[in-house]
Amino acid sequence: MRRFLKFSFASILMLIGGLAGWALGEVYAASQWEAIVKYARLPIWFPKLLAAIFGILVAFLFAMHAFNTLVRFTESLEKMPARDKVASIVGVLLGVLFTAVAALIFGSALRSMPWAALSLILLSGYIFCHLGVVAMMGMKRELFGMLPGTSDSLEDMKPQKCKILDTNVIIDGRIADVCRTGFVEGTIYVPGFVLDELQQIADSADALKRARGRRGLEILHQMQKEMRLVVRQFDIPEIEGDQVDLKLVKLAKHLNGAIITNDFNLNKVAELQGVEVLNINELANALKPVVLPGEELTVTVIKEGREPNQGIAYLDDGTMVVIENGKKYINSTIDVVVSSVLQTIAGKMIFADVKTDRDEAEEAFGRTLRAYTSGRTRRKGP
Repeated sequence: MRRFLKFSFASILMLIGGLAGWALGEVYAASQWEAIVKYARLPIWFPKLLAAIFGILVAFLFAMHAFNTLVRFTESLEKMPARDKVASIVGVLLGVLFTAVAALIFGSALRSMPWAALSLILLSGYIFCHLGVVAMMGMKRELFGMLPGTSDSLEDMKPQKCKILDTNVIIDGRIADVCRTGFVEGTIYVPGFVLDELQQIADSADALKRARGRRGLEILHQMQKEMRLVVRQFDIPEIEGDQVDLKLVKLAKHLNGAIITNDFNLNKVAELQGVEVLNINELANALKPVVLPGEELTVTVIKEGREPNQGIAYLDDGTMVVIENGKKYINSTIDVVVSSVLQTIAGKMIFADVKTDRDEAEEAFGRTLRAYTSGRTRRKGP
């Protein structure tokens, strides 16, 4: 569909460009008729054809750029909040009104120079429309409040129990699964500056960053299809120019919402300013199964630990298991017995012993204990 629209748009502009070039060539041919026919010995239609071809080429180049610009404008218009759309329409209407007044003035003052008058009218129309949109966007709250039935409901437009997504948590992807379960209440909101940051990452020259940004955009697109996801509608202009983390905190305060993130620094900054934070990493740690000392686990040792003879393994949920004397079992699947569990900032860490080593140690200890007990009994005998 998009290719058909692009082809149709380019064809229409090329037709207009060809006709305009033919008309200009006709004017030139009429003024230089004698030089073209008598001296150059060319047919009278030749300059018209050249001008028409030139007009078609210029129109083709302009059509490609104009169509891409129109597509980007359409996409941004779809994402634009309702108040911004109303303010833009009012601004354009005011610009057209002032342009009409300017057309009357220029038309009467420059009757002998219609091309100059038309140029000034077009220039003034662009300036007035631009100024009108900028002025109305700056007072969109007041403008929206003047509309019938909306003056008392501006504050009611704020979402209830709004959950604001951070860039990192979108790229992480687990938030989509959490939202599908229904544990996250209220509106899921993506601010405009977060979406802009995602687009910048997706357009990065670095291949890894570009892949992360595109993954985040795909996750948002899928979430928008499956659940209530709001984008850009409740942004406030007062936060423009700040860093993304500060924008998130200010927006959360304004909307009385909570931030969903997995960024440790943002978590602390938001908590210090009294903003509720839902940390995906904390949720993941809370949902990990409880492992108690003495339980047996089956793990695969994948690398050497920091201490001598230690081996490192991981559970399915990513929990690290430190195995004493496990170095010799690297790349092997073994049974271990949990000796202790340590809770750290990054999550839980499990310390364990190899089951066969522990069984051998217990058996050796049992033999020693039995030998010692039997020796004491013989000494006490008659």
